[in-house]
Amino acid sequence: MAYMLFVAEPRGQRAERTEEEGKALYQRMLDYAEDLKARGVLRAYSSLRNDSEGQRLQIRGGKRSLRDGPFAEAREMIGGFFLVDCATRDEAVELAALCPAAEWATMEVRETGPCYLG
Repeated sequence: MAYMLFVAEPRGQRAERTEEEGKALYQRMLDYAEDLKARGVLRAYSSLRNDSEGQRLQIRGGKRSLRDGPFAEAREMIGGFFLVDCATRDEAVELAALCPAAEWATMEVRETGPCYLG
């Protein structure tokens, strides 16, 4: 089964780090990805740019609405993801617990699958 491990980080925390601190944390995340590759469970991964560079699109009643970030109503932003293959959700949770970002962000673990099922 495939699971997405989302990194939901507090908005604004990146700005609180020095460039050196940010690069050191990023390297830890790259090392984590290499560990997942070595275990044979990693399908894909990527970090995401700050939400201030994002946009949100909605179409309601045939009308298109596009909003630029940042998104003030959100306390967290998705800072990246890992897509992994695991036999069980418990295994995916254990992999998420190994992620360095769990120290400064929330790891959300979700199984992939059809969205019409509950």
